[in-house]
Amino acid sequence: MGDISNKTQEAAGKVKEKTGEVTRNENLEAEGRGDQAESKIKQAGEDVKDAAEGVKDKVKDAFKN
Repeated sequence: MGDISNKTQEAAGKVKEKTGEVTRNENLEAEGRGDQAESKIKQAGEDVKDAAEGVKDKVKDAFKN
């Protein structure tokens, strides 16, 4: 679910950035870039969490044997 939310936020950020470029609104453009960056940071955090879960499962499996 988080991946979809992050992609939606990233897409909205791109729209804001482009709208800011077209309308020469630097604040909107910067806000769009910020939204995109925030979405990428969230995704990176989720990737780390998923990797940690994978390691945890492998360690559990190793001790079962």
